[in-house]
Amino acid sequence: MSARTAAPAVRTANGGSGANSAFNDKGKPMEVRLSNMVAAKAISDAVRTSLGPRGMDKMIQTPKGEVIITNDGATILKSIQALHPAAKMLVDLSAAQDVEAGDGTTSVVVLAGSLLGAAEKMLQKGMHPTVIAESFLKASAKAVEYLEELSTPVDLKDKSALLRAATTSLNSKIVSQYSSTLAPIAVSAVTRLVTPTSSNVDLRDIRIVKKVGGTIEDTELVDGVVLNQNVVNAAGGPTRMEKAKIGIIQFQLSAPKPDMDNTVIINDYRQMDKVIKEGRQYLLNICKKIKKANCNVLLIQKSILRDAVDDTSLTFLKRLGILVVKDVEREEIEFLSKSLVCKPIADIDAFSEDKLGYADLVEETNENDVKVVRITGVRNRGRTVSILAMGSNNLVLEESERSLHDALCVVRCLVKKRALIAGGGAPEIHVSRLLSQYAQTLKGMEAYCFQAYADALEVIPTTLAENAGLNPIAIVTELRNRHALGERNAGINIRKVCIILEKRFFPCAHTLYRRD
Repeated sequence: MSARTAAPAVRTANGGSGANSAFNDKGKPMEVRLSNMVAAKAISDAVRTSLGPRGMDKMIQTPKGEVIITNDGATILKSIQALHPAAKMLVDLSAAQDVEAGDGTTSVVVLAGSLLGAAEKMLQKGMHPTVIAESFLKASAKAVEYLEELSTPVDLKDKSALLRAATTSLNSKIVSQYSSTLAPIAVSAVTRLVTPTSSNVDLRDIRIVKKVGGTIEDTELVDGVVLNQNVVNAAGGPTRMEKAKIGIIQFQLSAPKPDMDNTVIINDYRQMDKVIKEGRQYLLNICKKIKKANCNVLLIQKSILRDAVDDTSLTFLKRLGILVVKDVEREEIEFLSKSLVCKPIADIDAFSEDKLGYADLVEETNENDVKVVRITGVRNRGRTVSILAMGSNNLVLEESERSLHDALCVVRCLVKKRALIAGGGAPEIHVSRLLSQYAQTLKGMEAYCFQAYADALEVIPTTLAENAGLNPIAIVTELRNRHALGERNAGINIRKVCIILEKRFFPCAHTLYRRD
Protein backbone atom coordinates (compact mmCIF):
# COMPACT_ATOMS: atom_id res chain seq x y z
CA MET A 1 0.00 0.00 0.00
CA SER A 2 1.50 3.28 -1.01
CA ALA A 3 0.69 6.82 0.00
CA ARG A 4 0.93 9.76 -2.35
CA THR A 5 1.35 13.28 -1.13
CA ALA A 6 0.97 16.38 -3.21
CA ALA A 7 3.43 19.23 -2.73
CA PRO A 8 1.59 22.27 -1.40
CA ALA A 9 1.49 25.27 -3.71
CA VAL A 10 3.39 28.26 -2.34
CA ARG A 11 1.55 31.46 -3.05
CA THR A 12 2.07 34.98 -1.81
CA ALA A 13 -0.64 37.08 -0.23
CA ASN A 14 -1.36 38.96 -3.42
CA GLY A 15 -1.70 35.77 -5.44
CA GLY A 16 1.67 36.11 -7.18
CA SER A 17 5.13 34.74 -6.60
CA GLY A 18 8.75 35.94 -6.96
CA ALA A 19 11.35 38.13 -5.20
CA ASN A 20 9.47 41.40 -5.69
CA SER A 21 6.23 40.18 -4.16
CA ALA A 22 4.90 41.97 -1.12
CA PHE A 23 6.23 40.59 2.17
CA ASN A 24 3.57 39.46 4.60
CA ASP A 25 4.70 38.20 7.97
CA LYS A 26 2.72 37.10 10.94
CA GLY A 27 1.14 39.86 12.98
CA LYS A 28 3.29 39.50 16.08
CA PRO A 29 6.72 40.30 14.53
CA MET A 30 5.24 43.38 12.87
CA GLU A 31 3.87 44.59 16.18
CA VAL A 32 7.30 44.16 17.81
CA ARG A 33 9.01 46.10 15.01
CA LEU A 34 6.48 48.91 15.22
CA SER A 35 6.86 49.01 19.01
CA ASN A 36 10.63 49.38 18.64
CA MET A 37 10.22 52.16 16.09
CA VAL A 38 7.69 54.06 18.17
CA ALA A 39 10.01 53.97 21.22
CA ALA A 40 13.03 55.11 19.22
CA LYS A 41 11.08 57.90 17.48
CA ALA A 42 9.85 59.11 20.88
CA ILE A 43 13.48 59.65 21.92
CA SER A 44 14.16 61.42 18.61
CA ASP A 45 11.16 63.73 19.06
CA ALA A 46 12.26 64.56 22.62
CA VAL A 47 15.52 66.14 21.45
CA ARG A 48 14.38 67.42 18.06
CA THR A 49 13.28 70.79 19.43
CA SER A 50 16.80 71.47 20.74
CA LEU A 51 18.45 71.25 17.29
CA GLY A 52 20.15 74.27 15.76
CA PRO A 53 20.95 77.84 16.84
CA ARG A 54 17.29 78.50 17.64
CA GLY A 55 16.78 75.16 19.40
CA MET A 56 15.29 75.27 22.86
CA ASP A 57 17.24 74.37 25.98
CA LYS A 58 16.05 71.57 28.24
CA MET A 59 15.82 71.82 32.02
CA ILE A 60 16.48 68.42 33.59
CA GLN A 61 16.36 67.38 37.22
CA THR A 62 18.61 64.45 38.02
CA PRO A 63 17.67 61.74 40.59
CA LYS A 64 20.08 63.48 43.00
CA GLY A 65 18.06 66.69 42.73
CA GLU A 66 20.59 68.58 40.61
CA VAL A 67 19.28 70.81 37.82
CA ILE A 68 20.89 70.74 34.37
CA ILE A 69 20.09 73.30 31.67
CA THR A 70 21.47 72.36 28.26
CA ASN A 71 20.68 71.73 24.60
CA ASP A 72 23.46 69.18 24.15
CA GLY A 73 21.86 65.97 22.86
CA ALA A 74 24.24 63.57 24.62
CA THR A 75 23.74 65.30 27.98
CA ILE A 76 19.94 65.32 27.62
CA LEU A 77 19.75 61.66 26.65
CA LYS A 78 22.22 60.63 29.34
CA SER A 79 19.78 62.07 31.89
CA ILE A 80 16.76 60.30 30.37
CA GLN A 81 16.07 56.98 32.04
CA ALA A 82 15.09 55.07 28.91
CA LEU A 83 13.64 51.63 29.64
CA HIS A 84 12.82 50.35 26.16
CA PRO A 85 15.76 48.53 24.50
CA ALA A 86 15.28 50.39 21.19
CA ALA A 87 15.18 53.72 23.01
CA LYS A 88 18.39 52.79 24.84
CA MET A 89 20.03 52.13 21.46
CA LEU A 90 19.38 55.75 20.45
CA VAL A 91 20.83 56.95 23.75
CA ASP A 92 23.91 54.81 23.04
CA LEU A 93 24.03 56.20 19.50
CA SER A 94 24.24 59.73 20.86
CA ALA A 95 26.93 58.70 23.35
CA ALA A 96 28.95 57.01 20.57
CA GLN A 97 28.70 60.18 18.47
CA ASP A 98 29.94 62.19 21.45
CA VAL A 99 33.01 59.95 21.72
CA GLU A 100 33.73 59.72 18.00
CA ALA A 101 33.02 63.28 16.84
CA GLY A 102 32.16 65.19 20.04
CA ASP A 103 29.47 67.26 18.33
CA GLY A 104 26.33 66.48 16.33
CA THR A 105 24.84 64.40 19.15
CA THR A 106 21.33 65.77 18.56
CA SER A 107 21.58 65.53 14.76
CA VAL A 108 22.31 61.80 14.69
CA VAL A 109 19.31 61.02 16.91
CA VAL A 110 16.95 63.21 14.88
CA LEU A 111 18.25 61.65 11.67
CA ALA A 112 17.90 58.12 13.06
CA GLY A 113 14.30 58.88 14.04
CA SER A 114 13.55 60.16 10.55
CA LEU A 115 15.07 57.06 8.90
CA LEU A 116 13.04 54.81 11.20
CA GLY A 117 9.90 56.71 10.20
CA ALA A 118 10.73 56.11 6.53
CA ALA A 119 11.40 52.42 7.23
CA GLU A 120 8.08 52.09 9.05
CA LYS A 121 6.14 53.35 6.02
CA MET A 122 7.88 50.84 3.76
CA LEU A 123 7.24 47.98 6.19
CA GLN A 124 3.56 48.82 6.14
CA LYS A 125 3.67 48.59 2.34
CA GLY A 126 4.91 45.00 2.70
CA MET A 127 8.65 45.36 2.09
CA HIS A 128 11.00 42.93 3.80
CA PRO A 129 13.12 44.44 6.66
CA THR A 130 16.34 42.97 5.20
CA VAL A 131 15.74 44.66 1.84
CA ILE A 132 15.18 48.00 3.59
CA ALA A 133 18.28 47.65 5.79
CA GLU A 134 20.58 46.68 2.89
CA SER A 135 19.27 49.50 0.72
CA PHE A 136 19.78 52.04 3.51
CA LEU A 137 23.38 50.87 3.95
CA LYS A 138 24.03 51.31 0.22
CA ALA A 139 22.39 54.74 0.33
CA SER A 140 24.55 55.84 3.28
CA ALA A 141 27.72 54.78 1.42
CA LYS A 142 26.53 56.79 -1.58
CA ALA A 143 25.82 59.77 0.70
CA VAL A 144 29.41 59.69 1.99
CA GLU A 145 30.66 59.87 -1.60
CA TYR A 146 28.49 62.91 -2.31
CA LEU A 147 29.65 64.62 0.89
CA GLU A 148 33.30 64.07 0.05
CA GLU A 149 32.69 65.62 -3.37
CA LEU A 150 31.04 68.59 -1.63
CA SER A 151 33.83 69.04 0.93
CA THR A 152 36.49 71.75 0.80
CA PRO A 153 40.09 70.91 1.85
CA VAL A 154 41.39 72.88 4.81
CA ASP A 155 44.92 73.63 5.98
CA LEU A 156 45.52 73.42 9.74
CA LYS A 157 47.76 76.48 9.43
CA ASP A 158 44.71 78.49 8.37
CA LYS A 159 43.63 79.64 11.84
CA SER A 160 40.70 81.68 10.50
CA ALA A 161 39.08 78.54 9.01
CA LEU A 162 39.54 76.66 12.29
CA LEU A 163 38.09 79.60 14.23
CA ARG A 164 35.02 79.72 11.97
CA ALA A 165 34.43 75.99 12.48
CA ALA A 166 34.77 76.24 16.28
CA THR A 167 32.59 79.38 16.41
CA THR A 168 29.85 77.67 14.38
CA SER A 169 29.79 74.81 16.89
CA LEU A 170 29.41 77.26 19.78
CA ASN A 171 26.69 79.35 18.11
CA SER A 172 23.94 76.89 19.06
CA LYS A 173 24.95 76.77 22.73
CA ILE A 174 23.75 78.76 25.72
CA VAL A 175 27.19 80.38 25.88
CA SER A 176 27.08 81.46 22.20
CA GLN A 177 27.63 85.12 23.11
CA TYR A 178 31.05 84.12 24.45
CA SER A 179 32.11 82.26 21.30
CA SER A 180 34.70 84.98 20.57
CA THR A 181 36.40 83.98 23.85
CA LEU A 182 35.99 80.20 23.78
CA ALA A 183 36.66 79.50 20.07
CA PRO A 184 40.28 80.84 20.04
CA ILE A 185 40.96 78.86 23.24
CA ALA A 186 39.70 75.63 21.63
CA VAL A 187 41.72 76.20 18.45
CA SER A 188 44.92 77.07 20.33
CA ALA A 189 44.54 74.10 22.70
CA VAL A 190 44.26 71.55 19.90
CA THR A 191 46.87 73.09 17.59
CA ARG A 192 49.44 73.03 20.42
CA LEU A 193 49.15 69.24 20.50
CA VAL A 194 49.30 68.76 16.73
CA THR A 195 52.51 67.61 15.08
CA PRO A 196 53.16 67.65 11.29
CA THR A 197 52.44 63.91 11.18
CA SER A 198 49.40 63.95 13.52
CA SER A 199 46.27 62.16 12.36
CA ASN A 200 44.44 62.53 15.68
CA VAL A 201 44.54 64.40 18.97
CA ASP A 202 43.93 62.76 22.35
CA LEU A 203 41.55 65.07 24.20
CA ARG A 204 42.66 63.51 27.48
CA ASP A 205 45.78 65.65 27.06
CA ILE A 206 43.56 68.75 27.33
CA ARG A 207 42.29 69.32 30.86
CA ILE A 208 39.55 71.79 31.75
CA VAL A 209 39.75 73.00 35.36
CA LYS A 210 36.48 74.55 36.55
CA LYS A 211 36.36 77.30 39.16
CA VAL A 212 33.17 79.06 40.30
CA GLY A 213 33.83 82.79 40.20
CA GLY A 214 34.14 85.60 37.67
CA THR A 215 32.47 85.22 34.27
CA ILE A 216 32.96 83.04 31.19
CA GLU A 217 35.04 85.87 29.71
CA ASP A 218 37.68 85.10 32.38
CA THR A 219 38.19 81.61 30.89
CA GLU A 220 41.75 81.27 29.64
CA LEU A 221 44.29 78.91 28.17
CA VAL A 222 47.07 78.57 30.74
CA ASP A 223 50.71 78.44 29.71
CA GLY A 224 51.57 75.67 32.13
CA VAL A 225 49.45 73.56 34.48
CA VAL A 226 46.46 74.52 36.64
CA LEU A 227 45.46 72.40 39.64
CA ASN A 228 41.94 71.66 40.84
CA GLN A 229 43.15 71.76 44.44
CA ASN A 230 44.40 74.63 46.60
CA VAL A 231 47.64 74.94 48.54
CA VAL A 232 47.38 73.63 52.11
CA ASN A 233 48.39 76.53 54.36
CA ALA A 234 46.65 75.47 57.59
CA ALA A 235 50.05 75.26 59.29
CA GLY A 236 51.22 78.50 57.69
CA GLY A 237 53.21 76.85 54.90
CA PRO A 238 54.39 78.67 51.74
CA THR A 239 51.96 79.48 48.91
CA ARG A 240 54.61 80.51 46.37
CA MET A 241 57.73 78.64 45.32
CA GLU A 242 60.27 79.71 42.73
CA LYS A 243 62.61 77.19 41.08
CA ALA A 244 60.21 74.48 42.13
CA LYS A 245 61.17 70.83 42.30
CA ILE A 246 57.87 68.95 42.24
CA GLY A 247 57.19 65.50 43.61
CA ILE A 248 53.98 63.48 43.26
CA ILE A 249 53.53 60.94 46.07
CA GLN A 250 51.00 58.14 46.37
CA PHE A 251 51.67 57.31 50.02
CA GLN A 252 50.29 58.99 53.14
CA LEU A 253 52.02 61.48 55.41
CA SER A 254 50.13 60.40 58.49
CA ALA A 255 50.58 57.91 61.31
CA PRO A 256 50.20 54.30 60.11
CA LYS A 257 47.17 52.27 61.07
CA PRO A 258 46.81 48.49 61.43
CA ASP A 259 45.09 46.51 58.71
CA MET A 260 42.42 45.38 61.16
CA ASP A 261 40.41 47.41 63.62
CA ASN A 262 42.16 46.99 66.95
CA THR A 263 41.69 48.74 70.26
CA VAL A 264 44.79 49.55 72.30
CA ILE A 265 44.26 50.59 75.92
CA ILE A 266 47.11 52.62 77.45
CA ASN A 267 46.91 53.23 81.21
CA ASP A 268 50.32 54.86 81.70
CA TYR A 269 50.73 58.43 80.48
CA ARG A 270 54.47 57.74 79.90
CA GLN A 271 53.57 55.08 77.35
CA MET A 272 51.15 57.55 75.75
CA ASP A 273 53.99 60.06 75.42
CA LYS A 274 56.16 57.35 73.91
CA VAL A 275 53.49 56.47 71.30
CA ILE A 276 53.05 60.13 70.33
CA LYS A 277 56.82 60.68 70.21
CA GLU A 278 57.38 57.64 67.97
CA GLY A 279 54.57 58.78 65.69
CA ARG A 280 56.13 62.24 65.37
CA GLN A 281 59.57 60.70 64.74
CA TYR A 282 58.14 58.43 62.04
CA LEU A 283 56.61 61.42 60.21
CA LEU A 284 59.73 63.57 60.72
CA ASN A 285 61.94 60.91 59.12
CA ILE A 286 59.64 60.79 56.07
CA CYS A 287 59.66 64.59 55.74
CA LYS A 288 63.46 64.70 56.04
CA LYS A 289 63.84 62.12 53.26
CA ILE A 290 61.59 64.27 51.06
CA LYS A 291 63.70 67.36 51.82
CA LYS A 292 66.93 65.42 51.26
CA ALA A 293 65.83 64.79 47.65
CA ASN A 294 65.64 68.63 47.25
CA CYS A 295 61.86 68.52 46.78
CA ASN A 296 60.15 71.82 47.66
CA VAL A 297 56.66 71.26 46.15
CA LEU A 298 54.68 68.17 47.14
CA LEU A 299 51.51 66.91 45.44
CA ILE A 300 49.81 64.26 47.58
CA GLN A 301 47.33 61.76 46.13
CA LYS A 302 43.97 61.47 47.84
CA SER A 303 43.71 58.45 50.14
CA ILE A 304 40.64 56.40 50.99
CA LEU A 305 42.36 54.43 53.78
CA ARG A 306 43.36 57.27 56.06
CA ASP A 307 44.21 60.98 55.99
CA ALA A 308 46.67 61.72 53.20
CA VAL A 309 48.44 64.23 55.44
CA ASP A 310 47.89 65.27 59.05
CA ASP A 311 48.63 68.44 61.02
CA THR A 312 51.89 67.10 62.41
CA SER A 313 53.26 66.41 58.93
CA LEU A 314 52.13 69.83 57.69
CA THR A 315 54.02 71.46 60.56
CA PHE A 316 57.21 69.60 59.68
CA LEU A 317 56.82 70.38 55.98
CA LYS A 318 56.28 74.06 56.76
CA ARG A 319 59.53 74.16 58.79
CA LEU A 320 61.36 72.49 55.90
CA GLY A 321 59.95 75.10 53.46
CA ILE A 322 57.90 72.68 51.33
CA LEU A 323 54.70 73.79 49.54
CA VAL A 324 51.94 71.18 49.89
CA VAL A 325 48.90 70.39 47.72
CA LYS A 326 46.79 67.47 48.94
CA ASP A 327 43.84 65.39 47.74
CA VAL A 328 45.01 65.04 44.14
CA GLU A 329 42.59 62.58 42.53
CA ARG A 330 43.88 59.25 41.22
CA GLU A 331 42.60 60.12 37.71
CA GLU A 332 44.73 63.28 37.65
CA ILE A 333 48.03 61.57 38.43
CA GLU A 334 48.70 60.42 34.86
CA PHE A 335 47.99 63.88 33.40
CA LEU A 336 50.15 65.67 35.99
CA SER A 337 53.00 63.19 35.56
CA LYS A 338 52.95 63.73 31.80
CA SER A 339 52.65 67.51 32.10
CA LEU A 340 55.35 68.01 34.76
CA VAL A 341 57.66 65.27 33.41
CA CYS A 342 57.91 63.52 36.78
CA LYS A 343 57.17 60.06 38.09
CA PRO A 344 54.58 59.28 40.79
CA ILE A 345 56.26 57.80 43.88
CA ALA A 346 54.48 55.02 45.75
CA ASP A 347 56.98 54.51 48.59
CA ILE A 348 59.21 56.84 50.60
CA ASP A 349 62.23 54.58 50.04
CA ALA A 350 61.92 55.17 46.30
CA PHE A 351 61.81 58.98 46.70
CA SER A 352 64.76 60.40 44.75
CA GLU A 353 65.63 63.59 42.90
CA ASP A 354 65.53 61.97 39.45
CA LYS A 355 61.76 61.43 39.85
CA LEU A 356 61.00 65.12 40.40
CA GLY A 357 59.65 67.63 37.92
CA TYR A 358 61.04 71.14 37.55
CA ALA A 359 59.22 74.45 37.09
CA ASP A 360 60.13 78.13 37.36
CA LEU A 361 57.18 79.02 39.56
CA VAL A 362 54.38 77.38 41.55
CA GLU A 363 52.01 79.97 42.95
CA GLU A 364 48.53 80.23 44.42
CA THR A 365 46.85 83.39 43.18
CA ASN A 366 43.51 84.95 44.05
CA GLU A 367 41.48 85.67 40.90
CA ASN A 368 37.91 86.93 41.16
CA ASP A 369 37.80 85.77 44.79
CA VAL A 370 38.85 82.27 43.68
CA LYS A 371 42.13 80.64 44.64
CA VAL A 372 43.96 79.14 41.67
CA VAL A 373 47.24 77.18 41.79
CA ARG A 374 49.37 77.63 38.67
CA ILE A 375 52.57 75.85 37.69
CA THR A 376 54.44 77.81 35.02
CA GLY A 377 57.79 77.50 33.30
CA VAL A 378 57.81 73.68 33.36
CA ARG A 379 61.11 72.28 32.09
CA ASN A 380 60.70 69.95 29.06
CA ARG A 381 56.94 70.16 29.44
CA GLY A 382 54.90 67.28 28.04
CA ARG A 383 52.42 67.80 25.19
CA THR A 384 49.46 68.70 27.39
CA VAL A 385 47.23 71.76 27.76
CA SER A 386 45.34 73.19 30.73
CA ILE A 387 42.28 75.43 30.40
CA LEU A 388 40.96 77.44 33.34
CA ALA A 389 37.16 77.70 32.96
CA MET A 390 35.41 80.37 35.03
CA GLY A 391 31.70 80.97 35.59
CA SER A 392 29.38 82.74 37.98
CA ASN A 393 27.62 79.52 39.09
CA ASN A 394 27.73 75.77 38.58
CA LEU A 395 24.98 75.70 35.92
CA VAL A 396 26.83 78.16 33.69
CA LEU A 397 30.17 76.50 34.39
CA GLU A 398 28.94 73.01 33.47
CA GLU A 399 27.39 74.26 30.21
CA SER A 400 30.56 76.21 29.42
CA GLU A 401 32.62 73.04 29.85
CA ARG A 402 30.28 71.03 27.59
CA SER A 403 30.37 73.75 24.91
CA LEU A 404 34.14 74.01 25.12
CA HIS A 405 34.41 70.22 24.80
CA ASP A 406 32.28 70.31 21.64
CA ALA A 407 34.46 73.06 20.14
CA LEU A 408 37.61 71.07 20.96
CA CYS A 409 36.10 68.02 19.27
CA VAL A 410 35.26 70.04 16.16
CA VAL A 411 38.87 71.15 15.78
CA ARG A 412 40.04 67.59 16.50
CA CYS A 413 37.79 66.35 13.67
CA LEU A 414 39.62 68.70 11.31
CA VAL A 415 42.91 67.10 12.37
CA LYS A 416 41.49 63.62 11.67
CA LYS A 417 39.96 64.56 8.32
CA ARG A 418 41.08 67.90 6.93
CA ALA A 419 37.97 68.93 5.04
CA LEU A 420 34.93 71.14 5.61
CA ILE A 421 31.34 71.02 4.42
CA ALA A 422 28.73 73.77 4.40
CA GLY A 423 26.18 74.13 7.21
CA GLY A 424 22.61 75.37 7.49
CA GLY A 425 21.04 72.25 5.93
CA ALA A 426 23.12 72.52 2.74
CA PRO A 427 24.72 69.04 2.79
CA GLU A 428 21.44 67.30 3.60
CA ILE A 429 19.59 68.94 0.70
CA HIS A 430 22.55 68.32 -1.63
CA VAL A 431 22.75 64.61 -0.74
CA SER A 432 18.98 64.25 -0.80
CA ARG A 433 18.76 65.73 -4.31
CA LEU A 434 21.55 63.53 -5.72
CA LEU A 435 20.18 60.37 -4.06
CA SER A 436 16.76 61.07 -5.56
CA GLN A 437 18.34 61.35 -8.99
CA TYR A 438 20.31 58.15 -8.42
CA ALA A 439 17.14 56.35 -7.28
CA GLN A 440 15.64 57.02 -10.73
CA THR A 441 18.31 54.78 -12.27
CA LEU A 442 17.48 51.84 -9.98
CA LYS A 443 14.76 49.24 -10.30
CA GLY A 444 12.45 47.47 -7.90
CA MET A 445 12.27 47.92 -4.15
CA GLU A 446 15.80 49.36 -3.93
CA ALA A 447 14.65 52.44 -5.84
CA TYR A 448 11.85 53.03 -3.30
CA CYS A 449 14.29 52.62 -0.40
CA PHE A 450 16.82 55.08 -1.86
CA GLN A 451 14.05 57.62 -2.41
CA ALA A 452 12.79 57.15 1.18
CA TYR A 453 16.36 57.62 2.49
CA ALA A 454 16.71 60.82 0.44
CA ASP A 455 13.41 62.19 1.77
CA ALA A 456 14.39 61.34 5.36
CA LEU A 457 17.53 63.51 5.12
CA GLU A 458 15.36 66.61 4.73
CA VAL A 459 14.38 66.36 8.40
CA ILE A 460 17.49 68.41 9.32
CA PRO A 461 16.71 71.59 7.30
CA THR A 462 13.01 71.15 8.11
CA THR A 463 13.76 71.02 11.85
CA LEU A 464 16.13 73.99 11.65
CA ALA A 465 13.38 76.04 10.03
CA GLU A 466 10.69 74.83 12.47
CA ASN A 467 12.81 75.60 15.53
CA ALA A 468 13.43 79.11 14.19
CA GLY A 469 9.69 79.71 13.75
CA LEU A 470 9.94 79.81 9.95
CA ASN A 471 7.74 78.13 7.34
CA PRO A 472 9.55 74.80 6.81
CA ILE A 473 7.77 73.94 3.55
CA ALA A 474 8.63 77.28 1.92
CA ILE A 475 12.21 77.23 3.21
CA VAL A 476 13.00 73.65 2.12
CA THR A 477 11.33 74.22 -1.29
CA GLU A 478 13.43 77.34 -1.87
CA LEU A 479 16.53 75.45 -0.69
CA ARG A 480 15.88 72.67 -3.21
CA ASN A 481 15.44 75.27 -5.93
CA ARG A 482 18.76 76.96 -5.11
CA HIS A 483 20.58 73.63 -5.17
CA ALA A 484 18.95 72.69 -8.46
CA LEU A 485 20.34 75.97 -9.88
CA GLY A 486 23.86 74.89 -8.87
CA GLU A 487 24.30 76.65 -5.50
CA ARG A 488 25.63 73.56 -3.70
CA ASN A 489 26.54 75.44 -0.51
CA ALA A 490 23.23 77.28 -0.13
CA GLY A 491 21.83 76.91 3.40
CA ILE A 492 19.37 78.44 5.83
CA ASN A 493 20.39 81.68 7.53
CA ILE A 494 18.19 81.53 10.60
CA ARG A 495 19.19 84.95 11.92
CA LYS A 496 18.36 86.81 8.70
CA VAL A 497 15.45 84.47 7.84
CA CYS A 498 16.60 83.77 4.30
CA ILE A 499 18.54 81.34 2.12
CA ILE A 500 22.21 82.25 1.75
CA LEU A 501 25.25 80.84 0.01
CA GLU A 502 26.73 79.30 3.14
CA LYS A 503 29.99 80.81 4.38
CA ARG A 504 30.31 78.87 7.62
CA PHE A 505 31.50 75.31 7.46
CA PHE A 506 31.46 72.17 9.56
CA PRO A 507 34.13 69.47 9.75
CA CYS A 508 33.52 66.60 7.35
CA ALA A 509 34.50 63.97 9.90
CA HIS A 510 33.49 60.37 10.53
CA THR A 511 29.94 61.57 11.10
CA LEU A 512 27.86 62.75 8.18
CA TYR A 513 25.81 65.41 9.87
CA ARG A 514 27.03 68.21 12.11
CA ARG A 515 24.38 70.63 13.19
CA ASP A 516 23.91 71.02 16.97
